[in-house]
Amino acid sequence: MRPRSDNQYTDDPVNWRIIRSLLPYLSEFRGRVALAMGCLVLAKLAGVTVPWVLKLIVEHFENATQALVLVPVALLLGYGLLRFGNVFFSELRDAVFARVAERAMRRISLKVFEHLHRLDLGFHLSRRTGGLARDIERGTSGISFLLRFMVFNIIPTLLEIALIAGILLINFSPMYALAVLGSVVVYGLFTITFTEWRNRFVRETNQLDNRSNTRAVDSLLNYETVKYFGNEQFEARQYDEHLAGWEAARMKSRLSLAALNSGQAFIIAGSVTLLMVMAANQVASGAMTLGELVMINAYMIQLFIPLNFLGFIYREIREALINIERLFGLLLVSVKVQDEPAAPELKVTGGAVSFNNVNFAYTPERPILHDISFTIPAGHTLAVVGASGAGKSTLARLLFRFYDVDGGSIAIDGQDLRNVSQHSLRQHIGVVPQDTVLFNDTIGFNIAYGRPGASDEDIWEVLRMAQLEDFVKRLPQGLETQVGERGLKLSGGEKQRIAIARVLLKNPPVLILDEATASLDTHSERRILDALNLVAERRTTLAIAHRLSTIVHAEQILVLDQGRIVEQGNHQQLLAAGGAYARLWAEQQREDLGQSSG
Repeated sequence: MRPRSDNQYTDDPVNWRIIRSLLPYLSEFRGRVALAMGCLVLAKLAGVTVPWVLKLIVEHFENATQALVLVPVALLLGYGLLRFGNVFFSELRDAVFARVAERAMRRISLKVFEHLHRLDLGFHLSRRTGGLARDIERGTSGISFLLRFMVFNIIPTLLEIALIAGILLINFSPMYALAVLGSVVVYGLFTITFTEWRNRFVRETNQLDNRSNTRAVDSLLNYETVKYFGNEQFEARQYDEHLAGWEAARMKSRLSLAALNSGQAFIIAGSVTLLMVMAANQVASGAMTLGELVMINAYMIQLFIPLNFLGFIYREIREALINIERLFGLLLVSVKVQDEPAAPELKVTGGAVSFNNVNFAYTPERPILHDISFTIPAGHTLAVVGASGAGKSTLARLLFRFYDVDGGSIAIDGQDLRNVSQHSLRQHIGVVPQDTVLFNDTIGFNIAYGRPGASDEDIWEVLRMAQLEDFVKRLPQGLETQVGERGLKLSGGEKQRIAIARVLLKNPPVLILDEATASLDTHSERRILDALNLVAERRTTLAIAHRLSTIVHAEQILVLDQGRIVEQGNHQQLLAAGGAYARLWAEQQREDLGQSSG
């Protein structure tokens, strides 16, 4: 499942399976959930008893000849304790359940995070980071909201409705209970129907919010490019266009919400008026006491305040479900590169790499590699050259198992990469990419990323090997120097040497050099080449090169053309053959000569 343009994961209607899928996360704290539910019941029992005590107090003073006696004092104290108990048990319930909700958010966030790291490179090349971050943020917040309010607002409100209807049915005419239940049904049907209709505006708002956020993040990440072309106003206009769409969608959402609130208020006002007219007529005829009238009025207020809040909760739950469905949609994106069940770890004895009749295509209509076969003996270096689009970097991606081959096989020391665990495979391979992207942290952190937990002595050792020691020592903050987002505070050569130091710290038996000097000047290239030659010593190395001068010492060189091997041999043999390699060499020599003379 590939991500789509705006609604990247799923646009299916909200499914109540989302709620069911959250229930297992409650099982981790069964005791807390049970205690919270007990507090909920106690809070509601205290709440529905308050109007009954209020009725007794009013009736006592209505009929009492003395102002104050022992019974009403007890009733007044009981009234106060019941009100306090209602609030106290509600707060205790929330405090007890807080750990449950927060832990569920943590578990689900971690699950999504781990799943994103398992997805193939194609997904991450197509993703929109800003929108993805918004989906995760809104989804995790929605989970916390859904768990708390579904359990502690919908369930208790339904319990309260049942208790009040039962009290009215037992103590008064069945018409009162029917009127209450009828009002609740009308209110519920109106709320559900109207909320379902307006959910289209919520989805539209979220999509446009993702677009505007994606645009903002993309523009800020490309700050230098914006400045190079003086396109600040263009970026501002583009961003404002997205914000204008978001503003219009928000207005539709707000206006529809106002209509929903007004409809709910009308139903509540009509229901309360109806019951009070019924009760007033009975008081006037002597069939009902003033205390009973006060009790019915208190029950109606007590019922419709949470019921009105329940309407709000239902709307918010539906919005939360929309947010959660996008978060859970991420979990539905299929993992294309998966380990076999109980896949063993890769066991490297020497590190010999072999490609055996490999065929591969990113999409069926565009084949990239055709019947590629070669072997890199353990501890040797093989270089791959060719024009852009020939399939050089694809070889590296397949060896690292970002993708699985469509045909043939790739093996290390005779072990098919598809039959071993991805983690163990990648533990044995180091990569120095063409474009080194660093974490927005310190130099020390970025180097230690090659082996988390490495000592400072180990880090300084690889800094010396990567010819970076003097540079770091000259910095006022040394290893604690911040590199900036994507390493923008460092030069290309400095970033590249950090990448080399990181790989040296990892110390893998197999190495991939993916055009590691393509973007560097001649002086930086020479220094990097010295470091790379050091890295490649005693390691099986696949070197992908744009500049042929960087791989002249390779024991074996392959020339790729449109996904096929057209030549192979060492530098001297290929020059003597006078074929594609010789032509590429002559072209680059002319380019270098022209640059030096210029």
